[in-house]
Amino acid sequence: MPFVRVALDVPIPHLFDYKDDLATDQTIGCRVVVPFGRKRLVGVVVEIDDTTELSEQRIRSVEAVLHDLPPLPKAWIDFCRFAADYYQRPLGEVIHAALPPRLRKPEPLDPPPALLALTSEGRTLLDAIPARDRAKRRVLESLLAGPLPEDVLAVQAEVPRASVVRMIASGSIESVAAETVTPSFIAAHPLNDEQATAADTIAGTAGFGVYLLLGITGSGKTEVYFHAIARALAKGQQALVLVPEIGLTPVLEAAFRNRFPGANLAVQHSGLAEGERARAFRSSHEGTAHILLGTRLAVLTPMPRLGIVVVDEEQDSSFKQQDGFRYSARDLAVVRAQRACVPVVLSSATPSLETYRHALDGRYRMLRLGRRAHGSATLPTVKMIDTRESPAKDGLSPLLEKAIAERLARGEQSLVFLNRRGYAPSLLCNSCGWVGDCNRCSSHLVVHLKEKTLRCHHCGYSIAIPRACPHCGNVDLAPVGRGTQRLEAALAERFPNANIVRVDSDSTGGRPADILVRAAQADILVGTQILAKGHHFARVTLVGVVNADAGLFAADYRAAERLFAQLAQVAGRSGRADLAGEVMVQTRFPQHPLYQALLSHDYENFAHSLLAEREQAGFPPYLFEAALRADAPEMAESIAFLKQAASVAPDAPGMTVFEPVPQTLERLSGRDRAQLVVQSASRQNLQRFLRKWRTTLEAQRLNARVRWHFDVDPIEF
Repeated sequence: MPFVRVALDVPIPHLFDYKDDLATDQTIGCRVVVPFGRKRLVGVVVEIDDTTELSEQRIRSVEAVLHDLPPLPKAWIDFCRFAADYYQRPLGEVIHAALPPRLRKPEPLDPPPALLALTSEGRTLLDAIPARDRAKRRVLESLLAGPLPEDVLAVQAEVPRASVVRMIASGSIESVAAETVTPSFIAAHPLNDEQATAADTIAGTAGFGVYLLLGITGSGKTEVYFHAIARALAKGQQALVLVPEIGLTPVLEAAFRNRFPGANLAVQHSGLAEGERARAFRSSHEGTAHILLGTRLAVLTPMPRLGIVVVDEEQDSSFKQQDGFRYSARDLAVVRAQRACVPVVLSSATPSLETYRHALDGRYRMLRLGRRAHGSATLPTVKMIDTRESPAKDGLSPLLEKAIAERLARGEQSLVFLNRRGYAPSLLCNSCGWVGDCNRCSSHLVVHLKEKTLRCHHCGYSIAIPRACPHCGNVDLAPVGRGTQRLEAALAERFPNANIVRVDSDSTGGRPADILVRAAQADILVGTQILAKGHHFARVTLVGVVNADAGLFAADYRAAERLFAQLAQVAGRSGRADLAGEVMVQTRFPQHPLYQALLSHDYENFAHSLLAEREQAGFPPYLFEAALRADAPEMAESIAFLKQAASVAPDAPGMTVFEPVPQTLERLSGRDRAQLVVQSASRQNLQRFLRKWRTTLEAQRLNARVRWHFDVDPIEF
């Protein structure tokens, strides 16, 4: 009787043997339903063998094999093995992180939704439809470019599925058979010389190659990789495009649909409904999706005809998963492209130092775009407002306030950037000094005035704003500091006739596309980093940066790199079309080297200075790191565990194991967190060390009250 080895999502680092007398080599990659203790779990068969090391009497049988999806390919399973091995996680956890939630359930998938197209009656109706019937018009116009699946049509036209069903019944749209279509491509404009050279270089790659597309903001990096993708699709290949934020996908999704008529576009991110994610996974896996657009989790989706991989804003920390399976989607994208023998494009105006150093060393090829794509657009001028000489009131200096007023008078847009959502970062009692703290984390509760709550931005804990101080009864409680809500209120007070739109994760909610449509019509935009990435607002001619100094002197050695990238991104929103742009940064330290580099838009010289500092200090990218992290009800337990773990670490030359210390955010969700960092000049040596150490720790089970994990290539401490 054959035995199948199944990867399950359980915290046990090995595969599980089950009997299946019908198993063949074609069973590898299938999802199966198996008993596990008293539960029924869905797993994936990764191996099959005629023998087992266990007693056959102890081995249970597979309950069902799910055939609603073609078997996951061996190459994909091998890719998951690599990721599990590199990031020191069980294979079952990695495979199940790749599967959408719907595919982790034992119920078979529903059949794919119907493909819908316009009928001749529908085309006639489109010309005569009343202007007030906007929903019906959106449905019909969405189908002008070609057939769409029913669920995609409902989302794109922003109507309920029931409305689509009614229009099928009325005869204006109909179900059609799927056809093999070669997508077409509509170029936005002729490429300039820099863009054309970059696109030709990428598209002309035979096999694997990594390209750093380093271009100033507004230089047309997106247009370059659109052209490269178009050439891959013309060869019958698929494209994988990763973006850092859910908030960016609707804008880019609309651009892909407009520019690639006939392409089957699949979208993957955690904000989608379970059914949508499962259908996107299936169409990518079956090869019917031409383009897969998604956030970091999309890198784990199987694609049989992969021809090009793109990572947009590759420097963004959102590409690193910070819990569970802690992986870097950017780094896995490079591995994915290498295994598929296809080019990968890492696009950024301010690439990570790791990527930039690879390009300097020749491991990656650098493609520079040094001028803005729009013919008359130039980089904005940057000014530092010294708040020691021009103090800010309610977050706004007189100079910035005057500049906003001038834009309002000219009918231009202003963008005010503050990377802190909420009304204020804390609530203070002026009488006894009480501060509203989270009782589960070592952080203050953020004031959300509109919702009348104090909320922890780490664990989600929330309480109503107290009427009086819980300690002394004083009713004079004051918000301290400012967030985007408070800044929005201050701007509304100064400019009562202006149309002000706030863009942050609180305001966007589940429909980021809606808020961005409103943002395009605003007089003043107020927002966090969501607003800084990838958006094109042609009328924005002023960017004001509030409280930039907050990230200037952080303990994290990556703080300067992140702050420069953030400021360069938001500065790039200004002057992207015919109107000249200006950036004003409020700071107490205008002579700081970071701000001086920003004045001249000189990322590369600033990057060289940071690299020199990293090399001298012994930090990545000049060596490799991993962190062993532990959390327990009390800090003493976490530290004690790490000391025990260090005592059983394997002997290895060239390995540095540091002393355990509390993490920057010591307490999270009621548990105290500590870590110890391991460094090595060799990635291979570090990996061998971690494998041996992990095996020892799993065998010894030092303290059941302590949860622990490795974070390989950590970016937060």
